[in-house]
Amino acid sequence: MDDKEYVGFATLPNQVHRKSVKKGFDFTLMVAGESGLGKSTLVNSLFLTDLYRDRKLLSAEERIMQTVEITKHAVDIEEKGVKLRLTIVDTPGFGDAVNNTECWKPVAEYIDQQFEQYFRDESGLNRKNIQDNRVHCCLYFISPFGHGLRPLDVEFMRALHQRVNIVPILAKADTLTPPEVERKKRKIREEIEHFGIKVYQFPDCDSDEDEDFKLQDQALKESIPFAVIGSNTVVEARGRRVRGRLYPWGIVEVENPGHCDFVKLRTMLVRTHMQDLKDVTRETHYENYRAQCIQSMTRLVVKERNRKGRSRN
Repeated sequence: MDDKEYVGFATLPNQVHRKSVKKGFDFTLMVAGESGLGKSTLVNSLFLTDLYRDRKLLSAEERIMQTVEITKHAVDIEEKGVKLRLTIVDTPGFGDAVNNTECWKPVAEYIDQQFEQYFRDESGLNRKNIQDNRVHCCLYFISPFGHGLRPLDVEFMRALHQRVNIVPILAKADTLTPPEVERKKRKIREEIEHFGIKVYQFPDCDSDEDEDFKLQDQALKESIPFAVIGSNTVVEARGRRVRGRLYPWGIVEVENPGHCDFVKLRTMLVRTHMQDLKDVTRETHYENYRAQCIQSMTRLVVKERNRKGRSRN
């Protein structure tokens, strides 16, 4: 193209890219599920960091007595000049009590509080540096020792699926044989559909995407719930050093797609769908909350106006 015909707006994507990289990115990930399912180990494995080094481990008796609380762990990660502010929201005490009735409520309240804070900041005068603490994704860990979803699993996911992107995880996949993993996955998918639970829906691929990406995307969709193993231990396997777990019968490699779905989960969560998780949070879950707030405010204004009108008469 002749320079005289070149305006320059073709550089806009580069400008946006530079500005975004300079500003950095943020992502808030919630992990939920009963104790002992490897939540902390998996998070550390996913992001190659140690977010829980100061954590105090509780005994079984202490866990039973513990109420559900919300804890946050934030860390700044940098990779090839790209900065990510990662916040992990944990839910210790969830599902550990003798009576777990409505133990999802503190989790739902926390998500709503983040929406409320963002709504207030967005409605204020100074909106330049709004901190986004909205929860973009919830990894919900399902025990491998049951026959599928427990009533608590169903109750939790149904209570939260309108508030947050839920990604179901079949925990501790190394305790199951490959046929058992497939049977449990199928059973969980059937129950998710039966109970009307809305888990995170992968967006449809654009028609111009290459075939490799479409095949990868299809493989990710078919892997839900992701059967995972977490480990931060490096072991020797066939002359290679790999992250995995050493058993008397052999080694389970965390990053071997033939052993578990860890790589697929990391690909989805970080490499291909992190931005979509944030977009769905903003455009669907937060907008639903915002619409409810505005409707409530409108009803209050109308009610007050009618009350004043009646008092004048």
